[in-house]
Amino acid sequence: MLPDLKIQPLRYVLAIVDHGGFHAAARQLHRSQPAVSMAVRELEARLGEALFEKGAQASLTPFGAYCVPRFRELILQHDRLSRDLLAQVERQAGHLDMAAVPSVASRLMPNLLSEFVERYPGIRVALHDGNADFVREQVLGGEVDIGLSSLWQPDDALAFTPLLHDKVGVVCRDDHLFAGRESLHWRELAGETLIGNGTSRLLEGTEAEALLASPTFFISNMISLTASLVAGLGITTLPRLAFAEEYERLRFVPLECPVVERQVGLVRLAGRSLSPAAAAMAAFIVERLEEGQGQDGHAPSSQ
Repeated sequence: MLPDLKIQPLRYVLAIVDHGGFHAAARQLHRSQPAVSMAVRELEARLGEALFEKGAQASLTPFGAYCVPRFRELILQHDRLSRDLLAQVERQAGHLDMAAVPSVASRLMPNLLSEFVERYPGIRVALHDGNADFVREQVLGGEVDIGLSSLWQPDDALAFTPLLHDKVGVVCRDDHLFAGRESLHWRELAGETLIGNGTSRLLEGTEAEALLASPTFFISNMISLTASLVAGLGITTLPRLAFAEEYERLRFVPLECPVVERQVGLVRLAGRSLSPAAAAMAAFIVERLEEGQGQDGHAPSSQ
């Protein structure tokens, strides 16, 4: 049966060797000499061999000489592990993987990540972006710790913490007849060249669902969709966060009838604890989004 070794007696042995005797080691360790001697005798009993020669101050036996460098290695590994674990618990170190839908990844995460790494400089973050189905699968498969997305339907395997409501509107070019409007009714979109996209299914189950029946085009990639809108190919519906405001030629007009919103929140595996690093990120995101979105719970607008 392997001996059950405690770290503290090993430290005593090294102190005796390094300081030239039991008395000097006891002073260095702020322990009494009898306490140090007793701890060494108990260690020798566990090992079944003497570490020090009898009657000789700090003179190692051959077995003791064999053990000392190994004790040093074990203590170094123990202390390194203790520091690493403490850093994890205190959020001073660690790694987390997260996934977010593109609109959140591009519009919210840059500032959030900048502030997060300033608060937790030792935590490394890997951010993956993809549509809501991608985020869901990444979380379910354990590929990422947390996700920021919408859930199209409830899933018992996932825990969802709502963070903000992202209102859907119509996106068109600045020379379109809708560009100057403050809001739109869905019936006004009939007869327009409508470009479907991955978020168009937000209209399902609403009065505007009829618009999904025959889109002229369907473009899933946001870069291609934006380029098509700028080129005047047609109009589309998008959540506010997905609207590319940096394009001067595009306009976002809220859809007021019906009011359609997607709920964006934190996605994680249900019934599973997060790592300290992931827990720090989750708490940070909740804190910052609650501060930044106002009391109505809606996504911030830069207009």
